[in-house]
Amino acid sequence: MTHEATHKSAKPAQRAVRSQHAVCMFLLVAMVPSAATAAGLYFSERGVRPMGRAGAFVAGADDLGALWYNPAGLADAGGTVMLDLGWLDFRNTYTRELRTATPEGALISSRSPTVEGSAPFLPIPTVAGAMHLDKAKKWTLAGGSFGPYVALASYNQLPGGEPSPARYTLGSFMGSALAISGAWLAYKPSEEWRFGLGAFALMGWFQTRITFTTSLQDRLVGAPEQPDFDADAQIRVGPMFAPALSAGVVYAPKPWVRFGLSGQSTMAIDSDATLKVRMPSSQLFHSAQVSGDQARVTFKMPPILRAGIEVRPAKNLRVELAVVREFWSVHEQMIAVPQSIRIEGIDGAPSSLALPAIVVPRNFRDASSVRLGGEYETAFGPYPFHLRGGLMWEQSAIPPEYLSLSSLDFEKLVVTAGASIAVNDKWRFDLCVAKSFASSVYVDPAKAQIPRINPITGNAQLEAINGGTYTATAALFGAGVVYKY
Repeated sequence: MTHEATHKSAKPAQRAVRSQHAVCMFLLVAMVPSAATAAGLYFSERGVRPMGRAGAFVAGADDLGALWYNPAGLADAGGTVMLDLGWLDFRNTYTRELRTATPEGALISSRSPTVEGSAPFLPIPTVAGAMHLDKAKKWTLAGGSFGPYVALASYNQLPGGEPSPARYTLGSFMGSALAISGAWLAYKPSEEWRFGLGAFALMGWFQTRITFTTSLQDRLVGAPEQPDFDADAQIRVGPMFAPALSAGVVYAPKPWVRFGLSGQSTMAIDSDATLKVRMPSSQLFHSAQVSGDQARVTFKMPPILRAGIEVRPAKNLRVELAVVREFWSVHEQMIAVPQSIRIEGIDGAPSSLALPAIVVPRNFRDASSVRLGGEYETAFGPYPFHLRGGLMWEQSAIPPEYLSLSSLDFEKLVVTAGASIAVNDKWRFDLCVAKSFASSVYVDPAKAQIPRINPITGNAQLEAINGGTYTATAALFGAGVVYKY
């Protein structure tokens, strides 16, 4: 890029001293996982039958889909086993706008070619089962495991070998495996009341490859985003175990109306991490080595509160209005603490440098969504048949100035449809499709808040790397089967 000419006026000793700080900083940030997955930025709600109703499944929850939405609904699940699969077909584009400062302090704006991202075909499963604990069928025990519906995109290469503007915020996620698993207990003392309580945990590991720059913004060692100052890192966070609780209640004062309320607690991630790094190709790092590869990563995922009312104006028609509040304001920062990781062999620097802890600000905000959905029961020949549909409007949890390819979330409208057929009194088959229409977001480079990794800022102004225009769209496809015994 023409605005990234290399400046070579710095003294060699000064370059070496600043290089050691750059290496320390990029290694630390490499240990912080992408928020697109590990921070819980689910691009879609989950479950085949619930998403057929646009996630309006709080008051009307009455099968194993209630695991996530309202555990009180498990009281109506009976003896059942469920398997469903959901695939999030996610696509996005990013046209970066970068504002850089010359050594004299003048600001230069540039625009990078648009990069396009898409998600691989990766069906995400839900496996769950429930059984009655007593002959009166007042107590129901359920267990299950499911993965979050997240936007995992990879990005196209630019023509001519030009470095991609996506390389500093997102890498490959091959090798990651995360699931929420737990057990729930529901109690139904009467036809009017249902109560549920559960304990679950986010478990597994998160793995990514990502590129970091060691070029300082004051240009004492090189130009911003100079390729030979790029370093590749592979980060593996886990095994994770982040426990949480959920509880809910359903009140049905009349056969034609149900009220539902549920909530779940914060999940606090406090996990070991392993880091492997390929040093930059610049001669400044030709003899540098990393000693140690262990760290500790901590951050929080939000508590969630759900409320809904379902009405049944006709025997075969159910309609629910639900409101969900996700308290993402608890996700203020991500902290990485290295465990005896040291940098050795940097010319002109101390022989061994210990890496300090780092705090990455996130500053997310609480977000709400409103869902309207329902289902209609009819017949397909001799078989009971259900049609479903709904609308969902959802806010973004990310302030525009903190939006990046590693933390994508948008205000969006979701249109859903679904169906199920019961071939007998034991087997039911479900389908759903949902289309998300996300509003594009323009991040003004003058207001963007995600900088390059510069431990010593010098006299240069902030040069944020997340400015530009972001667009996204997604479609969810799901299929499932339920067996009653």
